[in-house]
Amino acid sequence: MAVSEGPLKGVKILDLSRILAGPTCTQLLGDLGASVIKIENPATGGDDTRQWGPPYVEDAQGNRSDLSAYFMSANRNKKSVAIDIATPEGQAEIKRLAAHADILVENFKPGGLAKYGLDYATLSQDLPGLVYCSISGYGQTGPNAPKPGYDLMAQGYGGVMSLTGDPKGAPMKVGVGIADVMCGMYASVGILAALRHRDQTGEGQQIDLALVDAQVAWLINEGVNYLTSGTAPQRRGNGHPNIVPYDVYETANGHVILAVGNDTQFQRFCDFIDRPDLADDPRFATNPARLEHRDALNAVLRPAVESFETETVIAELEARKVPVGPVQTLDQVFATDQVAARQMQVAMQAQPGEVQLIGNPLKLSRTPVTYRTAPPVFGADTQAVLNAEDPFED
Repeated sequence: MAVSEGPLKGVKILDLSRILAGPTCTQLLGDLGASVIKIENPATGGDDTRQWGPPYVEDAQGNRSDLSAYFMSANRNKKSVAIDIATPEGQAEIKRLAAHADILVENFKPGGLAKYGLDYATLSQDLPGLVYCSISGYGQTGPNAPKPGYDLMAQGYGGVMSLTGDPKGAPMKVGVGIADVMCGMYASVGILAALRHRDQTGEGQQIDLALVDAQVAWLINEGVNYLTSGTAPQRRGNGHPNIVPYDVYETANGHVILAVGNDTQFQRFCDFIDRPDLADDPRFATNPARLEHRDALNAVLRPAVESFETETVIAELEARKVPVGPVQTLDQVFATDQVAARQMQVAMQAQPGEVQLIGNPLKLSRTPVTYRTAPPVFGADTQAVLNAEDPFED
């Protein structure tokens, strides 16, 4: 079978976004075959994240490039074009590129592109088929629309920080920019839905996506727990709001994750720690009972688990078909044969030299993702794109 060039081959994306949410979206679509032109501001040296290091990629002579690890995490399969949209010439170039594009993605403050004539209302007059995705902190409407939006602020405003961290500690953000990343995922879904509508009707549209809206959406069960009960959930560290035991437990030489999802698994777990009586105790026999008596159960389980080494807990519980797993550091993660088998670490050749990137998790049997071009140095494709009859042509 011939190698696929991706299910989105031929789709053209003009990317005016920066930082993480928009770039995550456009990288994902680029991995699926879309052609992406990334517009970067020459007055600032490009995307802000080019300066969010170290670490940076260095060339063979040890010279630092503008490819920070942060920038590279969301910007492969793109061409970098330096255009100053504050100038009439820059605005004209953007309009010319947009005329070739199927999709435009931007993350300016609401109304920020109107003064340049690059907002959806203006561009759609001449380009009615354009799918125009606007990502902002709080959305295009509502009292907070003018406010800037950053991942940490979205996590705080949207409530997830109130659920994260030690019960006795301060509210805690997730360790990566998950509000940005998930917003980019929602943007990808919205764009593909709008693209299908465009292909069926010829009609483009604007997608209005907010970091905070996306973060509220992925409160998932904890959000609906609150809406159902009227009681605000509390921080539980690594504990689960609806399942016990489902937590991180200390072992004799580290930590282990237990995810006992039903009563049968709990019985098998009790067999492992040689406490079959716990499975018959009315306080612990069912998940609702274990939830009610969480602290009493953990007072027994924690010292029991701590008497074993991590490897023993994992081996014994896996043999009993009880969900269990390790807590790995990143050096352990990327050394696993599972990561290698799933191609979740990929090497690419960038302008300064080889770079190591995280792979795309999508495994499509007929149209797999492709890694065509490494993250570009700033402005690398400016002249080639601006001089081309079809600027999106590879």
